[in-house]
Amino acid sequence: MTLLRRHPILTAAFALALAATLFFGIRTVQRTLYWMDPAHQAQALEPWMTPRYIAHSWLVDGRDLARHLGVPPDPKERPTLETIAQKRGVPLAQVLTEAEAFLALHAKRQAQE
Repeated sequence: MTLLRRHPILTAAFALALAATLFFGIRTVQRTLYWMDPAHQAQALEPWMTPRYIAHSWLVDGRDLARHLGVPPDPKERPTLETIAQKRGVPLAQVLTEAEAFLALHAKRQAQE
């Protein structure tokens, strides 16, 4: 208590830093455990998936995948494969095929290295 009375700003700053460290540490551990689960690695593509999610699951560059699918460089939202198909005016199957082709090409490049 004397520390709080003598250095209230310093104590508050330390408490805030400790809270931020705990928050981001727990978040990092949660995400690491999620992506380490084999059920989340190289998942079959689904209409609800975003290019970023696919990139994490397949260990590819999300920006390259998004660019390949015709997503603008800085979209206002995180578009799903279904949304990408709707905005482009093409069938969902076409976008899924394009994404699968990108993943197959990436896998082929990885095998050659």
